[in-house]
Amino acid sequence: MNDEQLIIGLVSISDRASSGVYEDKGIPALEEWFGKALTSPWRMETRLIPDEQAVIEATLIELCDTAGCHLVLTTGGTGPALRDVTPEATLAVAHKVMPGFGEQMRQISLHFVPTAILSRQTAVIRGKSLILNLPGQPKSIKETLEGLKDAEGKQVVPGIFAAVPYCLDLIGGPYVETDDAVIKAFRPKSAIRPKS
Repeated sequence: MNDEQLIIGLVSISDRASSGVYEDKGIPALEEWFGKALTSPWRMETRLIPDEQAVIEATLIELCDTAGCHLVLTTGGTGPALRDVTPEATLAVAHKVMPGFGEQMRQISLHFVPTAILSRQTAVIRGKSLILNLPGQPKSIKETLEGLKDAEGKQVVPGIFAAVPYCLDLIGGPYVETDDAVIKAFRPKSAIRPKS
């Protein structure tokens, strides 16, 4: 059994936050969300960097290849503005592209704002690491990861994190378990391990 600890890389991409103009909210929001969502062991590596494609690429490579992160989440830099180059940097370091994640993120966000179609979020695999581009706002990050629930708490639109643990299984990562009240990880029956 793989009792390996999940290593999560959290990268906030913002010229202003990285230069101290304002406080980064992406990394604290993700740290809080994972604290509630994960029931298996994890730790994180955090980076706060500017919107520079070469810096983003180098950071993603370092987190995947050197720090050994199984999962890397970026926030910021996914819109159409000239400085938004997170998807380009992510695709530049990819071994495989996972377009379903970006499609689902936009689908979730469209329930809230019509400008969700301007988002260029994507996901890729580099080696044994899954890299996901998330939105920059804490509220949008939570919605994207968890999905949408109705007034009774029934899932209306699945969040992207439901697919992450099984994806990590398939690429050789640790077995990740979640708190079903926050996000229920989906795996085929044959891939589910008994709760320890």
